[in-house]
Amino acid sequence: MNETLLALARRAEEKCAGRFAEIDRVAQVNTEKVLAAFAEERVQTGDFAGTTGYGYDDVGRDKLERIYARVFGAEKALVRTAFVNGTHAIACAMFACLSPGQTMVSVTGGVYDTLETVAGLRGKVPGSFADYGMGFRQVPLKHGAPDLPAILEAVRAPDVAAVFIQRSRGYGIRKTLSPEEIGALCREIRVLRPEMVILVDNSYGEFVCEAEPVAMGADLMAASLIKNPGGGLAPCGGYIAGRADLVERAAARMTLPGIGGECGATLGVNRLLYQGFFLAPHVTAQAVKTGAFCAAVMEELGYAVSPTASEPRYDIIQTIDFGAPDVLIRFCEGIQSASPVDSFAAPVPGDMPGYEDPVIMAAGAFIQGSSIELSCDAPMRPPFTCYLQGGLTYEAGKLGILRAAERMMRK
Repeated sequence: MNETLLALARRAEEKCAGRFAEIDRVAQVNTEKVLAAFAEERVQTGDFAGTTGYGYDDVGRDKLERIYARVFGAEKALVRTAFVNGTHAIACAMFACLSPGQTMVSVTGGVYDTLETVAGLRGKVPGSFADYGMGFRQVPLKHGAPDLPAILEAVRAPDVAAVFIQRSRGYGIRKTLSPEEIGALCREIRVLRPEMVILVDNSYGEFVCEAEPVAMGADLMAASLIKNPGGGLAPCGGYIAGRADLVERAAARMTLPGIGGECGATLGVNRLLYQGFFLAPHVTAQAVKTGAFCAAVMEELGYAVSPTASEPRYDIIQTIDFGAPDVLIRFCEGIQSASPVDSFAAPVPGDMPGYEDPVIMAAGAFIQGSSIELSCDAPMRPPFTCYLQGGLTYEAGKLGILRAAERMMRK
């Protein structure tokens, strides 16, 4: 590594020193919660044994779900590798909140691209809300934040039975919501509609803060296991946590009514799910540190970033506005070249299912598509904003950012 990069790294880490101390403090608090839940549930070696076939009486699976509920402050949790991705888990949670003739309102603007087909925003796709006589509306953001007066007006409609909150920015240009901000939204909505069901897409947010949305007033939250809560070890899957009746409805959507969460063989992955969740607070902290370091480096190079190196963080996502496609592509090439897997591959923009624009992705991960591992992606549209996330270890994340910066500075 040349002297220019070493000096850049030193300046970046000096800028991040205070933020790193806070990240470590939160990781300590969350590790204590996880460890306490393991002790309270009396985790033992036998819990790691998997089941086959129908998966009846899977003691380890059921215990892990109680641990998730304890740690997240929920009544009940559903933690399953049967979820093919986070969108699948979130979709099951969305359907659990509505009956035919009812409407869900997103109060954080547009939903993530892959949820648009679920919500029926791209026509009457088989199996979407529209196909079941359910509605979905969106309240636009105001100056990049939830528009409370417009939200309260929207939830007055008698057909509205549920509210959808997306914690993270997705591919949007807004700040991520903190659990406290989500809690404040919940309280404001319930003053007007106490019975309103509130669902949070918690993707990228677990363990970044001391509390999760269901502990702050949301009824339900859902996300992927190959992001924060899987700790880099979960091979696939997703979770739903919150009110017991809603989790049971979501389980019936995942499998079928009458079976719900009673079935579902774990096929020997229980140990990875337990170990991943145990490591998750620490691994998430590594990812958050990587994002802060990236922000500091990119600020030094003159690029607009969000959040900045000194700002509080409420998820693991870091955005960089490159303003042009060529430098964005070089950044992604640098991240890919520093990956432990497929470092030789060259990321190129391409069409992806569920996305309207070509997307470029850099991800040399042990688990395919795992965004708790260092990766980045970007829709190829102005302002050519890259979304970086992950980093199983800060050391490797730091090297990846510096490799990307080196590639960017080449003419």
